[in-house]
Amino acid sequence: MAKPRRGATDLDGVLLIDKPIGLTSHDVVDQIRSLTSEGRVGHAGTLDPAASGLLIVCIGPATRLSERLTGMDKEYLARIAFGSSTSTDDADGEVIASSQIPAKLSEPGFIHSVLDSFIGNISQIPPQFSAIKKQGVPAYRQARKGQTVALEPRLVTIYRLELLAATEASWDIVAEVSKGTYIRSLARDIGAAVGCPAHLAELRRLRIGDWRVAQAYSLDDIAAACALGNINRCFIERPVVQAAE
Repeated sequence: MAKPRRGATDLDGVLLIDKPIGLTSHDVVDQIRSLTSEGRVGHAGTLDPAASGLLIVCIGPATRLSERLTGMDKEYLARIAFGSSTSTDDADGEVIASSQIPAKLSEPGFIHSVLDSFIGNISQIPPQFSAIKKQGVPAYRQARKGQTVALEPRLVTIYRLELLAATEASWDIVAEVSKGTYIRSLARDIGAAVGCPAHLAELRRLRIGDWRVAQAYSLDDIAAACALGNINRCFIERPVVQAAE
């Protein structure tokens, strides 16, 4: 009789996690591994350390779903800050350019015209600090050494950009986007479009596919469920994912 694989349990399911700011997606995976004693744990779509919100985590045999689940549309709440751009395109990077902020950036008509210009299929260059591999090496590793990485533009789709609030210095928006869209790149490109450097100041993922962050558990919730031995109650209904054509 074959011995059970080390780190294997009878757990098999998908969790919706509300990732806090400060943790990488891999940090969350490591915590779930530790809490469940299950070695087969993976996430279905990275969320930056500076961002919070919905992260899908697959456990046990359900990890086979991870790659397909990454293809779903996503929704974000984002704050775009004007006046400076950074090396990472978000608030964690070094400021690489700055300028005065035009007064027109607080005018609703101007804002809507800019946001509307990004709706649809657009070409987007990923951030230098990203996990995209160039010659087998993640771009962020080369960027940390001060090297500029030539990343190819990719076609992504912006379904909706809704303005929630605006000041002369920042815009709060809701963005519904396709797989592969970088909101950091969107913030950077919006700054270029209005003639003022910009970066992503805050980000929260609200939705992946049909699942919303309101359905998600905190890591403390998961820890409590594991301590009581009823982590299974936290699993969502096993998603049905259509095979790629």
